[in-house]
Amino acid sequence: MGSFEFLLDGIVRAFELIVTLNPYILSITGVSIKVSGTATLLAAMTAIPLAFALSFVQFRGRHAVITLVNTGMGLPPVFVGLFVFVMLVPAGPLGFLNRIFTPEAMIIAQYILITPIITGITLSAIKAVPEPIIETVYTLGGREKDVVLTTLLEARFGVITAVLAGLGRALAEVGAILIVGGNIAYTGSVGGIGEGLSYTRTLTTAITSETSKGDISTSIALGIILIAIYLFVNVAAGFFRRQD
Repeated sequence: MGSFEFLLDGIVRAFELIVTLNPYILSITGVSIKVSGTATLLAAMTAIPLAFALSFVQFRGRHAVITLVNTGMGLPPVFVGLFVFVMLVPAGPLGFLNRIFTPEAMIIAQYILITPIITGITLSAIKAVPEPIIETVYTLGGREKDVVLTTLLEARFGVITAVLAGLGRALAEVGAILIVGGNIAYTGSVGGIGEGLSYTRTLTTAITSETSKGDISTSIALGIILIAIYLFVNVAAGFFRRQD
């Protein structure tokens, strides 16, 4: 079989797996969306208030925190994965939680990775709000909370873009979640879980494992789903950027 036929056969089988709603493919997709979605929600709940606090509250060490946020936007994923791993292993400080190689450990790793990203982009969105708008609120007798609410309203599309950027980054993550999650999928009925279902295997980590096993069709199917989700997130982010 030539290289073209090999690739075409892999693509055809990949679409068969997707169209027939293969349980293994669906479980991996579900774990990816659940882990990344939860991490993004928690990160947004932390990052957005933090960004507004850094913008409107003057306190000692404020510039240091902003510097840490900017530094955190470029954190190496494998370092974050190693840090969470060391914290959660049985001999680590948080080992008593017994959370290593679980979806919760993956959520923690992604949360650490994307919180600075959402914070940084939200800060930029807040700074982009025209100063005359803020001055008008004060002129009309508005208080600090009124200024914050007005700024949030004006920067809403930028804030949404920040959250979507964090989600996209989480979905594309490999190194950190591979270290703390273990890329686990059950190959038999274990504890009531059906055959061939994912526990901590995501779209990105599954692609690496399936490719290493030579299962190109499954890798292509997972890649198509990942690109489709990532494309949707980026199209949505682009839409809100245009509205800003």
